[in-house]
Amino acid sequence: MTSNSICLSIIGGGVMAEAILSRLLAQNVFAASTVLVSEPREERRQYLTEQYQVQVTEDNQTAISASGILLLAVKPQILDLVVSNITPNTNSTVISILAGVTIAKLERAFPHQPVIRVMPNTPATVGQGMTAIAAGNQATKEDTKRAIAIFKAVGEVVEVPESSMDAVTGLSGSGPAFVALAIEALADGGVAGGLPRAIALQLATQTVLGTATLVKETGLHPGVLKDQVTSPGGTTIAGVVKLESVGFRSALIEAVKTATARSKELGK
Repeated sequence: MTSNSICLSIIGGGVMAEAILSRLLAQNVFAASTVLVSEPREERRQYLTEQYQVQVTEDNQTAISASGILLLAVKPQILDLVVSNITPNTNSTVISILAGVTIAKLERAFPHQPVIRVMPNTPATVGQGMTAIAAGNQATKEDTKRAIAIFKAVGEVVEVPESSMDAVTGLSGSGPAFVALAIEALADGGVAGGLPRAIALQLATQTVLGTATLVKETGLHPGVLKDQVTSPGGTTIAGVVKLESVGFRSALIEAVKTATARSKELGK
């Protein structure tokens, strides 16, 4: 392996890194032979090599030195450990998906380098991700365009000021878990009503997917679409009244606010 053979280095080979990697390769954004993943666990390195034919290493410095684009995909709590005793590569652009880690902290760790803070989410695995991007002080328009092109391979991309990134983390970063809970709960309700588990889950999943697609493609406010389903004295309004009585909307709002607050804590 030579440094000029690597276009993308990824530090961290976990679930989110794999989600991004799989789509980048499937969309031919990068060739497998030009990707290097640094991962401390031997079994994980072996899996990534066998599954995606990428190059792997357990040495972060090798990954940092090798490429023009460095993707940080480790747990935010271990960033300091990852960057301790490393020599930054001033020829590379640093893209971080670390929840809560500020651009200022990243720029201290990688001085004189373009830094872009990114928050994707797990639907990136199936090309339906939602990614927010905030560029650092050293990043050029070309650096930002490159990052946008990378994450468009895994879904939709929006640019936001860094001050909004914690809220992005709380909403779209953590949101898939909240939606998954809602799907599970809807399916449980179907089972409680007498449906077989598999059919209940299929109904719940497609209902959530179809409704989300309807909101997106029509551009109508969710409240308008809700009203279209809610006939006077019918089943839907009875269910809505029950949801309101147990604080359904307030619970989701508080979940996003709490996740946002936790993102801010992780960045300290």
